Amino acid sequence: MTGGSGDTGPADHGLFGPASVTWRLMTEPVMWVAGARALYLQALHPKVMKGTWQNSAFARSGEAWGRFVRTIEFVEIRTYGTLPQVERAGRRLRRIHASLTGIDDDGRTFRLDEPELLLWVHCAEVSSLADIARRCGMGVRRDELDAFVEEQRRSAAVVGLDPAAAPGSMAELEAYYQRMKPELRACTEARRALRLSFTPRLPLPLTPLRLLVPPVNALAYASLPGWARQLYGTPGSSLTDGAVTLALRAAYEASSRIPPRLLYVPGAQSARIQMRDAA
Repeated sequence: MTGGSGDTGPADHGLFGPASVTWRLMTEPVMWVAGARALYLQALHPKVMKGTWQNSAFARSGEAWGRFVRTIEFVEIRTYGTLPQVERAGRRLRRIHASLTGIDDDGRTFRLDEPELLLWVHCAEVSSLADIARRCGMGVRRDELDAFVEEQRRSAAVVGLDPAAAPGSMAELEAYYQRMKPELRACTEARRALRLSFTPRLPLPLTPLRLLVPPVNALAYASLPGWARQLYGTPGSSLTDGAVTLALRAAYEASSRIPPRLLYVPGAQSARIQMRDAA
């Protein structure tokens, strides 16, 4: 990302930088699949899904896609922005979350910035990125995935979490899921959001994505762990997982041949240049 007013200059790589595993993973276009997968996984926490649904009008395409675009912008700044840019974006996000509440099934009001909810959203994103990177043929090793999970503790701090409370390795991430599974289910809102995702009503500026979004979402959903697909009411088997892994490898290979300007956000383009120069 290019520097702007108040930036500290080109030497400020923000939270990560050219040597990080985060930049290596996040600059790959196949990570769009991981982003969609994270949303499906996040929706399996009833309070997270209800709070999101009640505050973002999923059923109205303009508002839903506006939220999606803002999320992409935040992730780009958090990943590639300078430290001042990351701090500004984080401060704004924390302020928004602190102002929002949801209503649970029992009628109780909860805040969207409760640590339990922020941690679930964080872990669903991190695990989705790590899993897609592992399965798509990127050649990332287990120790590199551990390093990625550790690096993402910095991202956890941006949204207001205690970094020490976030998993710091793949093993810790897997242990977290084992603890969380009894609390997860596909609530009514999650099922409605799932159906809407396969028939997206895109706003006019995003019309070119109409053919791309459904297959990306289908691949993202199919890449969920079997237990997550079962919570949504669809079967999960080892045969399905094997076919999806092959599809992810094909998507990774295909996306590497598409001109970067058609796939990358500006920050990712800049990061790839810096990684190449550093190498």
